[in-house]
Amino acid sequence: MDLLDESVVPEHAREVKREAREFADEYIRPNAEEYFDSAEYPWEVLEAGMDAGLVAQDIGEEYGGKGYDLEQILAINEEFYAADAGIALTLMLASFGCEIVEKYGTEEQKDEYLRPVAANEQISGLAVSEPQTGSDMAGMTTTAERTDDGWVLNGEKYWIGNAVEADWLTVYAKTGDGDDRYSNYSMFIVETDAPGYEAEHIPEKIGMRASKQGHIIFDDCEIPEENLVGTEGGGFYVLADFFNHGRVVVGGHGVGLAARAIEETWAFVHDREAFGRDVADFQSTQHILADMRMEFEAARALNWRAAHKVANGEDAGFWAAATKTKSTETAMHCAERGMQLHGGRSVLEEYPISRVYRDVRIPVIYEGANEIQRNLIYRQGGV
Repeated sequence: MDLLDESVVPEHAREVKREAREFADEYIRPNAEEYFDSAEYPWEVLEAGMDAGLVAQDIGEEYGGKGYDLEQILAINEEFYAADAGIALTLMLASFGCEIVEKYGTEEQKDEYLRPVAANEQISGLAVSEPQTGSDMAGMTTTAERTDDGWVLNGEKYWIGNAVEADWLTVYAKTGDGDDRYSNYSMFIVETDAPGYEAEHIPEKIGMRASKQGHIIFDDCEIPEENLVGTEGGGFYVLADFFNHGRVVVGGHGVGLAARAIEETWAFVHDREAFGRDVADFQSTQHILADMRMEFEAARALNWRAAHKVANGEDAGFWAAATKTKSTETAMHCAERGMQLHGGRSVLEEYPISRVYRDVRIPVIYEGANEIQRNLIYRQGGV
């Protein structure tokens, strides 16, 4: 069963997809259970991904990367997430936020911050969410106040990938208090060794345990004037554009997880007997598997169509929200149905379906909860 076949993948993205599959089979799948159990940061797998040229290569060639486009990144994500979501998220977050600096930053910022990440000498991150605020990007309270020497940040960020491990982050902070709440935010580069920056890992999660998120406290954290990315007050609009690409990629997270759930379930029911028959011989089992497959194919088709639309700037907000919602909820559906067909064994940690079941709870929330995505789909999907 090859659910993630190349037939819907653009020709130019197929080679990197094959490379990602080979890497996943050699490095991610064999280590998935160990890192899920230990909840440790998978440095060795990350370094192997760097050596394989599959990490942080969405950065442009002029700054040392390979310039992988949205469809190539989606192809990688499908394969990685079908192998293990926690390790996959670590690999993908190694250059998180770099796209913002590359598109909106100065040449000096790009040279100083993008090149080391592309060379796999540093890793980055993006800090948006806060302890009391997630999807409401115009409701964040972390502030950046201008001083004679630059900016001073105060506040907290939560659920931040690489908060502890990163060398620098792009940080979303409030810089104004005008009536237009969407124009009160800006983006900054913050080095994690800056005075006033403190971060610690968030305690154990139920899923994606090989990916580490952190709680950041900014306590009079000083950064220079030149670390403002783009224009003051433009941060909300920068993120809105950035998340259109990110949500297509998260669609790939869902597709990969759904594929893994189907594969595990198919293998299980074809190798187990009940009432003197193979479980796969029961019509109810066949109908469940048929539904899982149909939902998967619909989500994957939407995801690749959305990738093309977003890459070409065609109603990007609608397509990004639609595919993120459909793909991540399909992953939840397939995991839940897979658990049911595994019966009592579904709750045993030795079965990968139990790990998939916990992992799928997370992508429906990050990059904007699916309830928010439905608002976007309605508002931007009118004809």
